[in-house]
Amino acid sequence: MDIQFTGETLLPGKVGQFFIVLAFAAALLSTISYFFATRNKDQADQSSWTRLGRISFGINVLSIIGIGATLFYLILNHYNEYYYVYSHSSKALPVYYIISAFWEGQEGSFWLWAFWQAVLGIVLIRTCKSWENGVMTVVGLSQVFLTSMLLGVEIFGERIGSSPFILLRDAMNLQEMAPVVFADPENFKNYLKFITDGRGLNPLLQNYWMVIHPPTLFLGFASMIVPFAYVVTGLWQKRYKEWVKPAMPWALFAVMILGTGIIMGSFWAYEALNFGGFWAWDPVENASLIPWLTLIGAVHVMIAFKNTGHAFFTSIALVLISFILVLYASFLTRSGILGETSVHSFTDLGMFGHLILYNVVFLVIPVVLIICRWKELPITNKEEETYSREFWMFIGALVVTVACIQVIFSTSVPVFNKAFGTNFAPPIDAIKYYNQWQAPFAILITMISGFSQFLKYKRTDTRKFYSSLIATLVIAILVTGAFVYITDVYGNLMYILLSFSCMFAILSNARILAQGFSGKGKLVGAAVAHIGFALLLVGALVAAATSKPVSLNAANFIPVKDFEKVEKPGENMVLYKNEPKKMGRFTVTYTNDTTIAPNTFYTLNFKVLDEKSGAVKENFDLNPRVQINEKMGLIASPDTKHYLTYDMYTHITSAPDKKESHAESDAQSDEENYKKPRVVNVSTGDTLHTSSGIIHIKDLNFKPVAKSLALAEGDLAVGLPLEIDLNGKIYKTEPIFLVKGNNTFDFARNIPELGLRLRFTKILPDQKKVELQVFEKPQQSKDWVVFKAIEFPYINLYWVGLIVMVVGFIISIVRRQKENTKN
Repeated sequence: MDIQFTGETLLPGKVGQFFIVLAFAAALLSTISYFFATRNKDQADQSSWTRLGRISFGINVLSIIGIGATLFYLILNHYNEYYYVYSHSSKALPVYYIISAFWEGQEGSFWLWAFWQAVLGIVLIRTCKSWENGVMTVVGLSQVFLTSMLLGVEIFGERIGSSPFILLRDAMNLQEMAPVVFADPENFKNYLKFITDGRGLNPLLQNYWMVIHPPTLFLGFASMIVPFAYVVTGLWQKRYKEWVKPAMPWALFAVMILGTGIIMGSFWAYEALNFGGFWAWDPVENASLIPWLTLIGAVHVMIAFKNTGHAFFTSIALVLISFILVLYASFLTRSGILGETSVHSFTDLGMFGHLILYNVVFLVIPVVLIICRWKELPITNKEEETYSREFWMFIGALVVTVACIQVIFSTSVPVFNKAFGTNFAPPIDAIKYYNQWQAPFAILITMISGFSQFLKYKRTDTRKFYSSLIATLVIAILVTGAFVYITDVYGNLMYILLSFSCMFAILSNARILAQGFSGKGKLVGAAVAHIGFALLLVGALVAAATSKPVSLNAANFIPVKDFEKVEKPGENMVLYKNEPKKMGRFTVTYTNDTTIAPNTFYTLNFKVLDEKSGAVKENFDLNPRVQINEKMGLIASPDTKHYLTYDMYTHITSAPDKKESHAESDAQSDEENYKKPRVVNVSTGDTLHTSSGIIHIKDLNFKPVAKSLALAEGDLAVGLPLEIDLNGKIYKTEPIFLVKGNNTFDFARNIPELGLRLRFTKILPDQKKVELQVFEKPQQSKDWVVFKAIEFPYINLYWVGLIVMVVGFIISIVRRQKENTKN
């Protein structure tokens, strides 16, 4: 950064880099201080180290805020001399997408993670009391690794991290990018004169979900460190049973926030990313799902340990594994090892070894502590009572763990290939593959979450257990029969079993919920969360199993080159502008399109007509959009019509490049794109049928007004008002006929949406008629679009389940926090 080229602003970058170094140094000092505070038995020395740890962590927090403020300033003002700004932003982006550009790249997302971890650290300093020194040692060490990811320095030839403040000319070879231009030394010194804008945000990420989904997800990732830190501190300070109580609210918080982040990702996939659904089993989706599931298992075993004193090792193992899996997810996403297998993954920035070290250090620390403390750990050899809640909570956690192992193993195929030189191929149809494997696990988990509600801790009266269980099973069978019939999933045994297990879980937990309303409120949060999870599963089952394309094409042909290579023609329909087409009970018309760079929004009108009367029973527009990207081709974002019992999801699968078509039309004459005109003699009240609508002839207007119409004395101008009716939508226009001296002229009128051009060319007084010329565009030159519509039945069960589950977590967090406050 010492040499300044023409137009460069280097000071903000130097300030930002200073904050990075300061944040790293402060995190390191905080970690060391808290470490010695934990080990030191002398109260005065311990207080001094703790004070130093707090001060240095505070400096780390301020430095991280400084990094963020500096980077946002550079992005907002489009300082393209910085590589991060050039790579992720552009002047065409609105402010909310510029915010998204902040964390699109690896450096920005690492900053986001470090920011949330800093916020959580401040909360922990204020709340965790006697646990502060040990817990903050662990949090500080994690902060050291995260801030080191931003350093972007070389030590002994090894690069450590990647700085968001590296200059464009240092990160890229400009002379290779534009050899002719930058071969001139003067041009090279003045390179910003030629680089006036950045590359912009990835088209797939230009969505409002990009503003809120990553911050929520990274808060979830950051919060996973807290229960991990309590476990490590408990092992370190030999507080083997005490850690559960302060860690429980944080574990529930992490489950809730990470779950919310995953839910947002599911919404995003459904509404924007065009996966054709809400969950695609993408490798990075899987990597965020697994630690969430293992921590859910950990929460259940922690509850069992707290109530019975059993399952200590399982509880600490699942908590520790959950955070390790977060780090492993980060490795998968950021090391570049996934390559092209995920739309979420980052390119490799040379941090492969750095990320491995982060994983290894946080794996080794708890393993060493467990080995060193093994003989002291409160591991009980007593066999659990089969008719006890804690036994089945343990079994449930075990089932969740085995399910996670299957997903991890399949997702990690690229890692195995690189590590062992193998050449295993990932599943071709990922959705089908994972669904087949995970469905049996889902059945087991929902069954356990149901009948464990009839059990008590330590021992249960078997007569009461079976009487309650059998009654609920009978009701569940009846409800399941009705449900599978209504939702049309009765043809598949696995679907029936999963539906039954979910209904059983809902009914069992509803019983607990009813007891909660009558005064026994301890398990209300858990019951609500279990009901939400079961609704989520059954909603996902029905929507995925019965979803179907409704844009069926009997001809099984789309007149677009190579369309069949990327889509199934039989499931797509081509629409020509303003030409209605029947699609099931709907009549679909492509009525308009609007380009707001870089997106083109298409208006597709859907009508449901009464077959007998022709009356319109339903009428709505959907606006799917596309972006034609030079590198990625057509990027489609769907639009969805929501009904109570199903959604109709539509997206564009092929469309002409508007830039090209507009460029061609500008060079052509007004009538070159139209077919030979249809010349007709018409009078007031006549109607004329065309493929673009019905033209109604109105009374002549002897005082027409037009911008280009200038009348002299003796001139005669007559307008011919016309109304064109297309499926109930009225378009009005008025071509004009002009007599000027001995010459006649006419002023044609175009209706681009209809592909119509209308000319009023003669007045025939003897016949009391006028001559009208109707120009229509041929079908092949009309605007067109190819779209696909998918129906997702009962998808609302999935979304309702997600919301109910989060509400259950909130209730549980509040309850646990109240318990901690009382005690």
